[in-house]
Amino acid sequence: MTEPQFSRQPQGARLFSFAVVADTHVNESEDTCASPFATNARANARARHVFADIARLDPAPAFAIHLGDIVHPVPGMPSFDEAARRFKAIASQIDIPLHLVPGNHDVGDKRIDWMPADIVCNSYLDKYREVFGADYYAVDHGEVRFLFVNALLFNSGLAADDAQRAWIDEQLAGAGGRVFVSLHYPPYLHDARERGSYDNIDEPGRGWLLSRLENPKVEAVFAGHVHNFWYDVIGGAEMYMLPSTAFLRHDYSEFYRVPPADEFGRGDVEKFGYFIVDVHERGHVAKLIRTHGAMRGETGGEAPARTLPTVHTKTAASEGLAVELRHPWAEIVEIPCTGGVQEFGRKLARNDYPLMAMWEMGLRTLKIPTQDLHNEQTLRRARLMTDVGHRFILTSLGIPDTGLLDRAREHGIAIAAIEINLNAQALRDAGPALSRLRGHTAARLIYGKIRTGEDDAHFDGKHYSHFVNTGLRAAELEAAQPALAAHLEQGHIDGITVRLDWGSDLIAAHGELAQRARAWGMTVNVGVKLADRLASANADDAAIAALVAEAFLASRASDAVTYSFDTFMDVDRGYFPRNGLINRRYDPRPAGLALAALNAVFNEPGPASVERIDGPADSRLCRFRAGGQEYELAYGPASALRGHASATPRKRVIDLLAQEALEGEEAWARRDRPGHALLLIQRA
Repeated sequence: MTEPQFSRQPQGARLFSFAVVADTHVNESEDTCASPFATNARANARARHVFADIARLDPAPAFAIHLGDIVHPVPGMPSFDEAARRFKAIASQIDIPLHLVPGNHDVGDKRIDWMPADIVCNSYLDKYREVFGADYYAVDHGEVRFLFVNALLFNSGLAADDAQRAWIDEQLAGAGGRVFVSLHYPPYLHDARERGSYDNIDEPGRGWLLSRLENPKVEAVFAGHVHNFWYDVIGGAEMYMLPSTAFLRHDYSEFYRVPPADEFGRGDVEKFGYFIVDVHERGHVAKLIRTHGAMRGETGGEAPARTLPTVHTKTAASEGLAVELRHPWAEIVEIPCTGGVQEFGRKLARNDYPLMAMWEMGLRTLKIPTQDLHNEQTLRRARLMTDVGHRFILTSLGIPDTGLLDRAREHGIAIAAIEINLNAQALRDAGPALSRLRGHTAARLIYGKIRTGEDDAHFDGKHYSHFVNTGLRAAELEAAQPALAAHLEQGHIDGITVRLDWGSDLIAAHGELAQRARAWGMTVNVGVKLADRLASANADDAAIAALVAEAFLASRASDAVTYSFDTFMDVDRGYFPRNGLINRRYDPRPAGLALAALNAVFNEPGPASVERIDGPADSRLCRFRAGGQEYELAYGPASALRGHASATPRKRVIDLLAQEALEGEEAWARRDRPGHALLLIQRA
């Protein structure tokens, strides 16, 4: 095995995979349930879709895990048995082992005295064991031990609590190597020291469990219950909290700066999903599969096969495309006590949806302001993200504080480059300070020009502008060479930022910039602007996706030219409004879908080339060669591109906006719609 580039990079062959499903909340009937929310009544159809989807995975997972809240009726309700019967029928679509852990809906809530709930008790445990089997047990798969833990026993006062604790100690002691743990309740949401709530395990059980999860044998922990995604690390173990397949815990819609989705956020179907976990000789990759609330009837036909593999930052091969994190990306939010399950004070929760979106796109490189290094919690998140393959570009007004860089290094944060924004006069005087900066970082130093009135007119005869602009334009490089040459020759800087205004030809610019980078012995960071109008929004998702796709291919064709898009999430208020790769609910936009699809196709590094070519009227095409294969990226009217794709022999065509391989007339018919398409055509 080669040395990993980052500490959690999976190494060696993929040994096997398994599916993880959480909180199906199957009802006793197809169209009714004990909840007043219409979303809950759709739980059975959504669970049926998930298990049909798992059954079609290729390669097939070795087994599946359910993290609890298998059914919605609690054991004390007469409908429990019928709901359990329906769950078993739904799950019978898979012909692999299914391992279950109980949730609070399956055996009763944890022991609390501040809400009216059916509490876990021996009779409920007996009922669960009768219907579903053991409530805690272990399975070895190859050299990996899987522990299935009953989280409801902690602090329950039942004899089974002590018995399970002794069993956990025995299992950890007897494990020969790696251990994966599954349970319903997460030990905590935000911080191991947080107070008890409906959403975590109370002390003293929490502290006891955490001390065991910190065992170096434990590699991963999977938990459900909270119906949202979170990620953290306990000791050396990665902890994942999974979304539900049925509904969102909508009190966490407080994360968004826009109104909640259907049913006050409970029906936010874009958050529903499950995991596929690939286990390698060393390490693992936990990949999210969004289900988008898809439903399947009791007599549904064959489920469609997944046509593109799911990607993850840990295994992505491309790092030459970055996004600017203009919005908070590790924000701690106070969740209001709106009633329901939270009444006696607000609770803290970190919004990990930006992270979830980055992972499912295979996005590795992130551009952040230096202010993010001031915050201890953000520093910790940056370190955790470094460990899974992220790297950071810092952007600074002036020479950054060397103390901040020292702090980032002490935290183990991967800083790939530092963009130093100065006006032309400040750059002339910056040589000594840049030399001193070299002693505090191994990152590439990139000069970003702050544009002044000497560069751009403030008044066009009608409008006055005094808004910040940075970056040299390609047409200005020749005139700027004398000022830049000395700093490049003396090693003060390693490269420059070149701005690419909206509407520019990225592929044509790439060829010129790659040639200049070679000639000048520098790197070029292209700052891609997604808007050029102060007071009008750029909501052209297809055009933005096409630009992201071109930048992805161009970055693979030259190590010396990288691309940074000027926002990750929509800017929907303030100046220069524009769509990004995700919307304000942190769900992928077409640009994000296209990036994920390209990372799925081009998942190996290697030499490549890209060039602009002619195509149908009103379309934009480029040719990309890599790995002995030839591709065309085509953007334009859908009807015209269909004809172009069919004109010459092809191996396959991928609709990047839908992440789907177009095979046969039926697939093309589904895409026969007005508007623009973005296709990746692999030629024969």
